[in-house]
Amino acid sequence: MKSIFFYETSIGKIGIAEEGNAITNLYFHGEDVPEDAVVNETELLKEAGRQLQEYLAGERKEFDLPLSPVGTEFMQRVWDALCEIPYGETRCYQEIAQRIGNPKASRAVGLANNRNPIPIYIPCHRIIGKNGKLTGFRSGLGLKERLLELEEQHKDL
Repeated sequence: MKSIFFYETSIGKIGIAEEGNAITNLYFHGEDVPEDAVVNETELLKEAGRQLQEYLAGERKEFDLPLSPVGTEFMQRVWDALCEIPYGETRCYQEIAQRIGNPKASRAVGLANNRNPIPIYIPCHRIIGKNGKLTGFRSGLGLKERLLELEEQHKDL
């Protein structure tokens, strides 16, 4: 059974879902959530909410949560590589493609990045275009820019 709980944050209402003792999804305000999810604040969701609030306050640089995003093997490799990008740093799609051993897969990396079901915890916001410009983000470029600025401000603390 998938449990979900909603938290008021500095970036709006966020829904966090878990199933099988692992975080499976993060939903931004206005996004559709699964109809079969039960609103239930489990201990894991409470911890995920606490860590998210600490991150948004600039007090946390890494998450310590069991994550279980659903996707293809390729997507899993991309998401694992995203989790290796240090707080306050960015990478381009091509760098991630090279990191996972498939240097010509920049577009596929972009697609996997776009399909990340657990943004922020899996830091897809740290991916930018090769030219240094911000590229798409599920909840808009304004939020992506805000998350990157937050990390820039707190990376040396």
